[in-house]
Amino acid sequence: MNGEYTNYNSEAWDKWAAEGIDWSVPITREEYEKAQKGEWGIYLTPCITVPREWFGELKDKKVLGLASGGGQQMPILAALGAECTVFDYSDRQLEAERMVSAREGYSIEIIKGDMTKRLPFEDETFDLIFHPVSNCYVEDVYHIWNECYRVLKKGGILLAGMDNGINFLINDDGSEPLVIANKLPFNPLKESKERFEEMREQCDGSVQFSHTLEEQIGGQLKAGFILTDIYEDRDREGRGLIREYAPQYIATRALK
Repeated sequence: MNGEYTNYNSEAWDKWAAEGIDWSVPITREEYEKAQKGEWGIYLTPCITVPREWFGELKDKKVLGLASGGGQQMPILAALGAECTVFDYSDRQLEAERMVSAREGYSIEIIKGDMTKRLPFEDETFDLIFHPVSNCYVEDVYHIWNECYRVLKKGGILLAGMDNGINFLINDDGSEPLVIANKLPFNPLKESKERFEEMREQCDGSVQFSHTLEEQIGGQLKAGFILTDIYEDRDREGRGLIREYAPQYIATRALK
């Protein structure tokens, strides 16, 4: 199971993108042109746009969109003058990036890869990393933070969105009462083969993990980052009942 779970996730995202889920619908030409005029907002988490002051100056900055395919965030950052690289493990998510960049005529480096491996970049390459909610598809998030730290320049910014675990704790089928379903942290690779396959079925073919705050926030600090800001967020309306009771996501800004 260990050796292939990221392939399951790549296949799942290709499927979801084909079905047109929220995070796979590219921005329109109108949205791109508005961004060029200063009207824009992008998401690390479902509902709250990232504060603009979190980005700093973007013109001519080298930006890595880590697990950020789909043609939503990178086109906006490109419109603002950043030199963008997108790294993702889904062919369809990357195809959306190609489509938007060809349509709008900007350059972007598009790389397919597995972020559980060493990232294919030299040390201190980027000024900013934009990493929306995605490390729930990775068992070892310490590796993610260490690689982010390595490829960021000194003074570089890491913007990250993360699941806080509550979605894994509770079985939310849209009806009450909400029922406790799993112990946290949740790691399907440590379950039996039968339970692993059951969990994959529940997650529409993907393999997902919860992570503790010690891993998420503490992991960034252990890697060497300085945390500068944080906010919480919830799922979009219509995505279950948990959002009515508690936030499910966090977003952080950290400096190297």
